[in-house]
Amino acid sequence: MRLSARLIQRTRLTQQDRAVMLALMQTHYENVQPAVFFRDLAEKRWVIVVREPTGGRLCGFSTQTILEAECDGQLIRALFSGDTIIDREHWGDPALSHVWGQFALALIDRYDDAPLYWLLLSQGYRTYRFLPLFFHEFYPRHDAATPEGLERFLDTLAERRYGAAYDRKAGVVRAHAWQYRLRRGIADLSPERLRDEHVRYFAERNPGHDRGDELCCLAPLTRENFTRAAYRVIGQPEPALELT
Repeated sequence: MRLSARLIQRTRLTQQDRAVMLALMQTHYENVQPAVFFRDLAEKRWVIVVREPTGGRLCGFSTQTILEAECDGQLIRALFSGDTIIDREHWGDPALSHVWGQFALALIDRYDDAPLYWLLLSQGYRTYRFLPLFFHEFYPRHDAATPEGLERFLDTLAERRYGAAYDRKAGVVRAHAWQYRLRRGIADLSPERLRDEHVRYFAERNPGHDRGDELCCLAPLTRENFTRAAYRVIGQPEPALELT
């Protein structure tokens, strides 16, 4: 059953939508406090909402916003993806990734006056594994050092968003008392999974992932940086995304 996904303004979410989103987070994460979840949601501009085609049940979502900062005298922007979850029974469905890719292409066209990046925080290996699938260039990574300039951009963006919780030396946002943690069985690291060089690198860079630490990652958002695999998911550009 193919899911459907749509980008909407966060303000267009209904109370029912918000309640289901909270329930999805609480199903997949431990320590999800409603006040913290809704405060974080209020900071986002857009939400990709994923629904089942029959009945329209909300079964996944991803919150999105734009961050801006100045670094080395230069304006930098980043698409920041916040809470993201798909009901486990629908893992592998490309609907959310398709709409996210369409959204990213639209932002590339809109924000052409300054460098644009994707800021992604990875608490689980599944999230980090998205980077080598979709991008030629992304950091940090096992086979290349992060360029000095991009490392400064990443540090600037992460510190602007997370303040003292960001551990610059480790490149990790440290978990606090109210941090969500993935439930056991969602993204456990088995010996088989650790054979993957990207998964193994993630585990080495973020050994505290099981207590909620999040590895900060950055990928340039340009058309050239998307892989062929990404374009197979994204498809042809589509009109009418709600970017206002």
